[in-house]
Amino acid sequence: MSDWITAIEGTEAGHQAALILALSAALLHALFGSLQKGRLDPWTSRGIMDVFMVALAVPAVLWLVPAPQGALQWGLVLGAIPIHMAYKIGMAMAYSRGAYTVVYPVVRGTGPVFTVLGAWVVFGEVFQPLQWLGVGILMAGILGLALYNLRRIVVARETLVAALILAVVTGALVALYTTYDAYAIRALPDPFTFLAWFFLVTNLDFPLVLAWRWRHLDIRPAPRDWLRGGFLGALVAYGSFGSVMLATRLDKVGEAAVLRETSTVFAALIGWLVLKETVGPRRIALMALIAVGAVVVEVAG
Repeated sequence: MSDWITAIEGTEAGHQAALILALSAALLHALFGSLQKGRLDPWTSRGIMDVFMVALAVPAVLWLVPAPQGALQWGLVLGAIPIHMAYKIGMAMAYSRGAYTVVYPVVRGTGPVFTVLGAWVVFGEVFQPLQWLGVGILMAGILGLALYNLRRIVVARETLVAALILAVVTGALVALYTTYDAYAIRALPDPFTFLAWFFLVTNLDFPLVLAWRWRHLDIRPAPRDWLRGGFLGALVAYGSFGSVMLATRLDKVGEAAVLRETSTVFAALIGWLVLKETVGPRRIALMALIAVGAVVVEVAG
């Protein structure tokens, strides 16, 4: 698999594979977000999922992939820890203050705008005029959604502004980790070395947070929460984060990041059908506008 990934980098086959991976990441990340925002509080949900992510990563780093070589490779792997920890804290804080369909679209919609700028600075990627139009459409959807939520949302109204501010800040952290991870996975000869060690070292934090908070939990996770929310969440996270990282190795970082944000459409459906949140036609239309912007970026590229 590693040889195949390396062989198609920068080719038309690589571009098509990156497209499929980015869209897969979109669906899986929307599902991942809904699992974190589910019945338990988001700190507990994320802690349970991280326990399983670490458990699944251990066999991979021991027997399936080569270890990072030298100080540079180890530095790139370990450098992901503070960035992803900050992102996870921001995500948990935002989910604690706002509904899933309020927080998630703003986080995911803001992220690619910053990522496009980061990809320009770090990788020299340049968007075409029509692609910038797509970014503008995406931003219009984000701004419209934020303004609509500020005017109309009643649930958790007292914490709504804080939730939106945290969502924008977390979106910037999404851009930071996307750009960093893309640089790191390109720097290591075997992409799966970075992926396996990434899932191990960046997920040691929230299990410790869960252990520290355990005695004070209002709702303690039942065995079904560990199996459904934890194990399933870990598998979804592997598919989501792994897919988009591979997409950024195969093709342009900015385009992969923007395409991933079609997840807002999936988030609207999951929030309505699974979490039973009131979405409404206007919010669905604004979430779809974010996805339309992402599609324009890809088609014009």
